[in-house]
Amino acid sequence: MITLLIFIVITTRASAANTSEPITAIYVFGDSTVDPGNNDYIPNALFRANHAPYGENFPNRVATGRFSDGLLATDFIANYLGLKELVPAYADPTVTDHDLLTGVSFASAGSGLDDLTIQISNAIGLRAQVLNFEQAIGRMERAAGINKTGWTVENAMFLISAGSNDLLINYFDLLIRELMFTPSSYSDFIIYRLQLIIESLYELGGRRFGVVGLAPLGCLPIQVSVASILPSSHWLQRVCVDQQNFDVQVYNERLQNLLNHLQSQYPDARFAYGDLYNPMMDMINNPHNYGLEVTLEGCCGTGILEAGELCNVIDPICANPSTYVFWDSIHPTQATHHVLANALETNMIPNLL
Repeated sequence: MITLLIFIVITTRASAANTSEPITAIYVFGDSTVDPGNNDYIPNALFRANHAPYGENFPNRVATGRFSDGLLATDFIANYLGLKELVPAYADPTVTDHDLLTGVSFASAGSGLDDLTIQISNAIGLRAQVLNFEQAIGRMERAAGINKTGWTVENAMFLISAGSNDLLINYFDLLIRELMFTPSSYSDFIIYRLQLIIESLYELGGRRFGVVGLAPLGCLPIQVSVASILPSSHWLQRVCVDQQNFDVQVYNERLQNLLNHLQSQYPDARFAYGDLYNPMMDMINNPHNYGLEVTLEGCCGTGILEAGELCNVIDPICANPSTYVFWDSIHPTQATHHVLANALETNMIPNLL
């Protein structure tokens, strides 16, 4: 009987140790792919989307600052987790201290991991976003107490989507970092900066990290357009830029190596890689499987260059954004965000539960 009781106690404790708390909140860090409007409140920000036709398919057609015709993947994920319908911008003055307890986005359009990226775009860098999160912790502690705040943060999902602007601005387009780094060594450089960000969030109590890899940047309409006018194998052709996509895959591989390393260093935390590259490439290569028709042009204006301030009320938009992969020359439509959110719900979130 004693042996049986000991067995029951041990089994119960082991079962309890393997039981996860539910995800309590979603805290988002990164760039325009996950910025719901923080840049609306930054003086002289280079990139903003708080004007029509952005928000064309958002409730009441409001241009919130999301670089899309509607919702972002993070909005769909927050809804999927049962947390909230929309992830608000931290800088939004209507966000209350209690709102923070279920999630908010600190992301800023134009942001990156390289300080040079921030200097060019005048965005909120990832380090500054972490400082804003630390400030948010103080607000939550005053509103709900230290214990509830600590439990919320420990069981929240920290979703990070960054690195695209570093490669696009500093390496592929302006070529600033190309003079100092190979594609491989530049990936190592920004991956190391990302590691510091994740470790800073860990020190603040975070334990569930979903880090999103880069999409096929060589297929962004603006990159396709630039490559088509430069002397190269892509001259006068609207096709994905293979070399840029190869460099993205190198980055994504290094990112997965980093997350494996962090998992070994911090066994009390969880680190999950979110694959966006393959789902988006499948949408581009097999659009009809998703009800899509147009893959390498955006819905706004000509679809080949317009984004941010260049995508405005003067520009015509396509009749049906849900048939386009891209809303403007850089950012996905709501339809694409929905597909990508479903992919992350399959390939990332289960590893955080």
